[in-house]
Amino acid sequence: MVSSAPGAPAPPAFAPPKQVSGTRVVLSPHEPLVEGGAAEEFERSIQELLTGGHRHLVVDLAGVSRIDGGGVRALVRGYTTARRLGGSFRLACANADVRSFLQVVRLDGVFPISESVEQARAREWPWRTIGLIAAGAVFCLALVWGGTAASPDSASTAPSQLDFGLDEDVLPGGEPFLALLKLVVAAGIGLLVTFVHRPTARDKPLSRSMEQAQVLLCVAGAMVMIIIGNSIARAFGIAGAASIIRFRTPVEDPKDITILFLLMGLGMAAGLGAFAVAGLATAFLCLFLLMLERLPSDQTPREMTLELVAEGRQFPLVHVESVFARNGVIFEPRNVSQGKEATVKYHVALERDLSLEELSAQLTAAHAGIRSVTWKDSKKSGR
Repeated sequence: MVSSAPGAPAPPAFAPPKQVSGTRVVLSPHEPLVEGGAAEEFERSIQELLTGGHRHLVVDLAGVSRIDGGGVRALVRGYTTARRLGGSFRLACANADVRSFLQVVRLDGVFPISESVEQARAREWPWRTIGLIAAGAVFCLALVWGGTAASPDSASTAPSQLDFGLDEDVLPGGEPFLALLKLVVAAGIGLLVTFVHRPTARDKPLSRSMEQAQVLLCVAGAMVMIIIGNSIARAFGIAGAASIIRFRTPVEDPKDITILFLLMGLGMAAGLGAFAVAGLATAFLCLFLLMLERLPSDQTPREMTLELVAEGRQFPLVHVESVFARNGVIFEPRNVSQGKEATVKYHVALERDLSLEELSAQLTAAHAGIRSVTWKDSKKSGR
């Protein structure tokens, strides 16, 4: 709390909101954001700004000496509301105590915390994504260039009949180093497509084994074509061997099954030595996957009733609302029951592709204080 001279009016808990960059607003609290103190007023200020049409907020914490569950609740609700409205919510100039408390409640990775207000206002460029996109583009262009340079007459030649100047008595795939190059190209194609496809599987994120299977399947397609070459006998032999393989792991998403088939085809193209075709097809598939993600879909949130039972009389409110914030869940407490065990019912709105199993696991994490989680469909969701 900031002290003042006797008889002088107390300083305001908040500096007036400051409009910056046309749409971004800076909030500057000047006292600890604690329960029963400035936390409630701070939460009302945030919600009023968001309700009033402001979508991008920056909270300057330079004047906040400490924070507790009440202040975290204000930040969490401001963050979730801003996200729901398509805006942003950033923190700046947090001291060591505030950062430490956010780490304890595992929110340090949720809120973007900047060292200065100017840095929080600045636009962040996704350099990692840009670098990976550039690398993928260079890889596809290199395949196209290498494929056309290796066979100048490929325009009038079928992809399966490209001539690399190799004798027919050599290994069907050509020289060993050429066969290795084909496998490397297939692995690169598998990695690139898997990277592009990964953000599209949010309901149940692709497991590590599934991601590896996609890459290996592309390599397998290349290896099959290398071994078969022009031999029909080898083709029937590999088909017979493949028929005895049984996959017992079901693939629930039809899109994942389609990606597996496409990767097999791209691997076969690499195994044939049709690098230009493989490069162009890979670039097309990656761009098409990204375009499919932009298509309009049912964005209506799924409304459910969530009942949480604590292990004792003390309900872990900060932990629960931190989990909601990390997953973008909009929540409203509906019923609180206090007995030997504290029970709270929430009305929640969450994205339809958010996994309830994963969310339940986060709520019941070790030492979290939640004993049971019960999900029920809300009547409103059926409208």
